[in-house]
Amino acid sequence: MIRGAEPERKPWSRKYINAQVQRLRHMFKWSAGRELVPVSVHESLRTVEPLRRGRTEARETDKVLPVPQATIDAVPPHLSSPHRALVQLQVFTGARPGELLAMRPCDIEFDNAAGLWLYRPEQHKNAFRERERVIFLGPQAQEIVREFLTSRATDQFLFSPAESEAEYREMRRKQRKTVAGQGNEPGANRQESPHRRPADRYSTGSYNRAVQYACDRAFPPTGGLARRTGESTTRWYRRLKSEGLWNELRAWRRAHRFHVNQVRHSAATVLRREFGLEAAQLVLGHASAYVTDACYAERDHSKVVEIMQRIG
Repeated sequence: MIRGAEPERKPWSRKYINAQVQRLRHMFKWSAGRELVPVSVHESLRTVEPLRRGRTEARETDKVLPVPQATIDAVPPHLSSPHRALVQLQVFTGARPGELLAMRPCDIEFDNAAGLWLYRPEQHKNAFRERERVIFLGPQAQEIVREFLTSRATDQFLFSPAESEAEYREMRRKQRKTVAGQGNEPGANRQESPHRRPADRYSTGSYNRAVQYACDRAFPPTGGLARRTGESTTRWYRRLKSEGLWNELRAWRRAHRFHVNQVRHSAATVLRREFGLEAAQLVLGHASAYVTDACYAERDHSKVVEIMQRIG
């Protein structure tokens, strides 16, 4: 966002409104269970019906769609090693981003009769329901993980922000144009006690931001939106604002970015198309095939097209 520019706020969507109402119900249910409010308050809130599609003026959100494989393939060259490995692992396993970010050597069973590695996250989405989550790592996923197992403590997270930062500094050192022996030596101006230090592991938000920045580098805007040679980021943004093109740049980025959760949708679509709904449900770790069918796997209409071409 440009400094000084007012952010554009969209009205709440129908699904978001329903989610907020549900949060209020949970809050008063918790309060009623501890006798902080009368039980009748919670019972009254339960009678509030959710907003229905087509019967309200609330905004509708777009359905989360899978990412084209060509788009996914264009992004890894612009990512650091840990982020590149995470994207590839999501494609091969269909796992949630948070599950892979918490991967440690101690959570992986390496000796398996089928030749697979079994990764059991210590914490996952349905842990409070006492459901076991097992992520199967095949040969390609094993090759990716094996690279991060060297010199790693068993209880240490595989994908480290500190290593990613060190990789970035090394890349900047190699791109340095100043002659060796002149100017600051690499690391000479680094603070001994910086205010911000790399965390032990990535969050889903930081991982997603890295992927979206990589999308910006993989799909740079063209025409009048393009960044001119020698133009700094600040001047580029100011120019687009003065020319009235700032919203067009935001629209371009929305069209060429994807969220890391969409990679799971892409894997689910491939699994359903090639191996069927039940197989996709088992790999994704869903308790019900309805969730896989309704939310994650896009229906393959090619068979319907073939049938209707013959009988229609």
